[in-house]
Amino acid sequence: MSASTATANSAISTLYRISVYLFLEVLPKSELKYIIPALYLAYAATLRAATPLFTHVVAIQEEKLLVEEHQSENNGELVTDVIVSETTIVAPLDEPLDWRSALKSIVFSVPSPVPALRYANLAINTLLLLAVAEFLLVPYFDDASGVVFTRVGALSPDAAKIVVRYPPTTNATENLVRLSWRQVNTKGSTDAPWREGPLVNLTAESDWVSTVRLPGLWPSTTYEYRFEDLNSTVLPYPADPIRFRTFPDSRLYSGSNFRFLASSCMTPNFPYAPFQSRRIKGFDILADTLWPKSKSAAVVVPEELAPAQSSESTSDAVPAAESASENITIPILNVTAPVAVEKPEPPTEFMIFLGDFIYADVPVYYGDDQEAYRRFYRRNYNSPSFRKVYERLPIFHTYDDHEIINNYVGEGNDTKGPFPNASSAFELYNANANFDSPVEGQYYYDFRYGDAAFFVMDTRRYRSDITVGDPTTHTMLGDQQLAALYNWLGKVNQTAVFKFIVTSVPFTSLWTYEGPVETWAAFPAEKAALLSALHSVPNVILLSGDRHEFAAIEFEAGDWGHNVLEISTSPFSMFYVPFIRTLLPRSEEIVNKTREEVVVNEDGTKEVIQHVVEVPKEKVVKYIAEGNYKWSWIEVDTRDPQHPVVNVDIMIDGKAAYKMEVVGKPVRLQLSTALGAFVPQSFKGVLDRIGLKPSNWF
Repeated sequence: MSASTATANSAISTLYRISVYLFLEVLPKSELKYIIPALYLAYAATLRAATPLFTHVVAIQEEKLLVEEHQSENNGELVTDVIVSETTIVAPLDEPLDWRSALKSIVFSVPSPVPALRYANLAINTLLLLAVAEFLLVPYFDDASGVVFTRVGALSPDAAKIVVRYPPTTNATENLVRLSWRQVNTKGSTDAPWREGPLVNLTAESDWVSTVRLPGLWPSTTYEYRFEDLNSTVLPYPADPIRFRTFPDSRLYSGSNFRFLASSCMTPNFPYAPFQSRRIKGFDILADTLWPKSKSAAVVVPEELAPAQSSESTSDAVPAAESASENITIPILNVTAPVAVEKPEPPTEFMIFLGDFIYADVPVYYGDDQEAYRRFYRRNYNSPSFRKVYERLPIFHTYDDHEIINNYVGEGNDTKGPFPNASSAFELYNANANFDSPVEGQYYYDFRYGDAAFFVMDTRRYRSDITVGDPTTHTMLGDQQLAALYNWLGKVNQTAVFKFIVTSVPFTSLWTYEGPVETWAAFPAEKAALLSALHSVPNVILLSGDRHEFAAIEFEAGDWGHNVLEISTSPFSMFYVPFIRTLLPRSEEIVNKTREEVVVNEDGTKEVIQHVVEVPKEKVVKYIAEGNYKWSWIEVDTRDPQHPVVNVDIMIDGKAAYKMEVVGKPVRLQLSTALGAFVPQSFKGVLDRIGLKPSNWF
């Protein structure tokens, strides 16, 4: 063995192990799936040449002088012969194992004369290769074709959308199941009879999944449902009926107090753990947070960490002269050590998943194939981790590039591959259960919860290729969607207190790596026009994901209009990049802002002095990059119309990392004067059935 061969083998093995760790635990870069096998082959090829020629520690031993006497008679005389010999021999010596050397050999693959250590290194590297193979190949071989699931999607005051996948046990081409439902009383129990709901036709062509709408419900009411066959026999799944609660009627302006979740980016079993291919740890953590298994596990806020409402903290955040004309963002708690947060009261009503629900191209892209895309969705719904949540919490979705392929640009061309196959799977499993779009066949939509309004964008289907054409004509949303967004802003300006706009990619231009081409920074003309409109509407909050980091960004309106806040949260259960930071603290673009300062003169009189300062157009309120499991827990409280508030808890790895309070501007809501605005559609249906015509009254 040459020293250079041994050094090369050790270096290759160390580089191999570092690559495996990065791939399975830090960042599953696609290039590493080629580099890792190549490094393993190089390690194996040099292993024999790096093996020492000896297998024992040897020492040189010199033997002492040996004198032998031999007596004999010669002619009657006694003769003594003296023989002197000196011998040098090489003898193997067994020495005790040096544990420091053994540890060095295992960690850095240093060639060792001890066979057990050499075999241990080979076994470790082989096991690492098998772990990589499991991570790469399980998504292909685990097709989850038999998964049965149901979940609740879009909710309104009088209806619910319900998704079900129920493949038949035989080789049939279709499967008919009936949804039955009933109301649950306020105590959580019911003896009401089951009522027949819609019949669901499940076919192999639709991958045995369908979405149905359950109408005729009442606002703010709890219901439960189950499935039966055509003979009214209750099917084994779900084992217990699935419950949901309808939304309140947004036409009754009595104030709202509710919570919802927002996050994006997830994939099963990352960071990797052996034999956990179906686990999505983010959902395990979320389920334990939402529904603690015991009272002792319930999370509470220590008194010293409760939000402080001191006049000092408020005045530091926003001068009093500004508070009447703009939204106020007050950081309340910046937690660096693990702490607990209060169990949400009111309960969490729904989750908005901001995109990258699947990673069709990471770490392996299995091609533009319909079955490949569907398989990713089936695997997620087959996850026991995810099942803990989607059977109990309504989830609304948008999509981003990884549901299609990395950095996808649609250009408004629905025939452009791989969009047709990717969007087909997205529709079946996620989009059909969303709220209806104002335009049929589109993925953008809006909805209301009480006096809070939501608009969910589609940022992939219509975005322009920014490498060609006039930059001023580039669009993220397309003309039709942009018009729908402006129309929505006009409708909710004075009919909703807080307005949430969901964009799968960040609206801010402060992100660097890929930000200039992936975020709204790539569409400066459209962004500037839209931001100008947002500044004219009070209490706008943008929700975004994609960056695998958390950030709160404030867009300054200057001396007119209202500030806009962006909350960007990801990943939900995926990688983050340690050590490297990709967010700028503020923009170079500035706006002028007039500040007022009260000066007390020597004679005791007060004088208000105005002065103009330059402030960044965009600035970071808070930035946290660390954490594989992040979500925003957002509470809306508009019960006091003069003091509407949004409280934001940033949860990272299951612990509270940051709290902030957004004090909104009071909005004088425009109430409808028509009696029909206060009559639920379900009640109008009752009047229709008994022969009365409510249309003549309302």
